Amino acid sequence: MKNTTPKKHMKNLLLTILTVVLSQILFAQEVKYKTIQQIHYYHDTVNQSDAYINSRCFLDLYYPTTIKKYATIVWFHGGGLTAGNKEIPAELQNKNMAVVGVGYRLYPMVKAPEYIKDAAAAVAWVFANIERFGGDSSAIFIAGYSAGGYLTNMIGLDKRWLQKHAIDANRLAGIISLSGQAITHFSVRNEMGIPETRPLVDSLAPLFHVRADAPPLLLITGDRELELLGRYEENAYLMRMMKLSGHNQTVLYELDGYDHGMTYPAFPLLIKQVQKIMDKKNK
Repeated sequence: MKNTTPKKHMKNLLLTILTVVLSQILFAQEVKYKTIQQIHYYHDTVNQSDAYINSRCFLDLYYPTTIKKYATIVWFHGGGLTAGNKEIPAELQNKNMAVVGVGYRLYPMVKAPEYIKDAAAAVAWVFANIERFGGDSSAIFIAGYSAGGYLTNMIGLDKRWLQKHAIDANRLAGIISLSGQAITHFSVRNEMGIPETRPLVDSLAPLFHVRADAPPLLLITGDRELELLGRYEENAYLMRMMKLSGHNQTVLYELDGYDHGMTYPAFPLLIKQVQKIMDKKNK
């Protein structure tokens, strides 16, 4: 029998079928997310013994509910160790991974190294719990901006802090610092009566803990002429010392034209780093 269907109608029919099929595929691949807020990451006995910990040391967990074995970014906010609150940056959402926003204690309510202890305790909670939510405990990344970058570098490079929780820092999948301090943080120096323009490298400086066996380290800063204090130069020195120590997975990006508020162009680099490491891990 001869097909009497006009070619135009047949083309429209095929386009309709193709549209339905593609929409079904896209719908099937849609990833859904859930957020759980205000999770204490210290044990109840610690929370009950310290009112400031009890009011400050929470984390928020944003995670995909329709996929498994995803990566997790533990995110530390900025604020000079004196201000700021936990956050789940919008730029890190809907990326097929979990994000943990961490709140930590601040100066002058506490002094160094209490906020470093908090950062490590939060990461320890993630190691202990992320698989209950479908995540992969071998795919935990730590990242942060400014003061959060400093905390990231400290607990990633100085193995003492996570070791207190029986965790080897080398289990981290990656360390990603956005304009974090590499020398002793200026708020810590302020506690010692040292002006912010006078550098110090002691045990509370990431630079003090360079080592060849650290996880992959990504350092991102703004333009050296626009950045806060000597932030680019600190990171450049950290990069150089890591390489000289034998660490061949340290990368430094300087974002030309951007000042200390350089997160907008930095987030895509952060995501790319996570994806790169995950692709290598899953081969």
